[in-house]
Amino acid sequence: MPPKTFFITGANSGFGFAIAAAASRQGHKVIGTVRSERSQATLEERLPAVRSVLCDVTEFDRIADVVRQTEDYHGPVDVLINNAGYGHEGILEESPLEEMRRQFDVNVFGAVAVAKAFLPRFRERRSGFIVNVTSMGGLITMPGIAYYCGSKFALQGISEVMRAEMAPFGVHVTALCPGSFRTDWAGRSMVRTERSIPDYDALFDPIRAARQAKSGKQLGDPDKLAAAVLDLVESDNPPPQLLLGSDALKLVSERIERLKQEIEAWKFVAVATDG
Repeated sequence: MPPKTFFITGANSGFGFAIAAAASRQGHKVIGTVRSERSQATLEERLPAVRSVLCDVTEFDRIADVVRQTEDYHGPVDVLINNAGYGHEGILEESPLEEMRRQFDVNVFGAVAVAKAFLPRFRERRSGFIVNVTSMGGLITMPGIAYYCGSKFALQGISEVMRAEMAPFGVHVTALCPGSFRTDWAGRSMVRTERSIPDYDALFDPIRAARQAKSGKQLGDPDKLAAAVLDLVESDNPPPQLLLGSDALKLVSERIERLKQEIEAWKFVAVATDG
């Protein structure tokens, strides 16, 4: 793959860091966003070849200027990795709406704001690749992560529309749907709502305990994910979504099968509403 310029949000940890490191090793120019000067210093120390940019994706009014300044200084960006995000865990009834708003601000509005800053540039150049990092939680659900799944379902749908709208201009869009990987998602990076309703103890306490116990021991290797992403952006015909991880493949495949069964069982109701 000829050298490209990558713009990666949330580049100081998790998937963002792994992709930045892999792209940099392969000779690509990498611009990574971080939210604080402390994170910026850490990233520059760990990955000296990566150019870091201060950018909080929830500061929506600043993003267009950040992108403009980045391209003015570093040249045209070829690949946007929309990675910044975090996980929220909490029973829906127990979780304040403010936590949902924050989850959507980062995972949905932030990602869309960054993409929108690049869309006119990619469209005018008739080239570009956008990778929106969603999750297997954008295709399946489980108790205790309603806000997270809601945000990822939203970004999943937006990514599909974005793909259709940008295809005539030679711009690729793929939603990356990882399963469980060895990142800080279920550890330091996760926001957890305190428990308050005993009725949910039997359902949710084992799920929360298992997730915490598994953190850092997941099957997925972030470095292998990064390698897969570099292969993806080299493709001339990338998929609308790319599942990564055997758990994502299994759980999403099972959900599709259940959906087929539900459609078949209730299709008589569906067709009965035609006039």
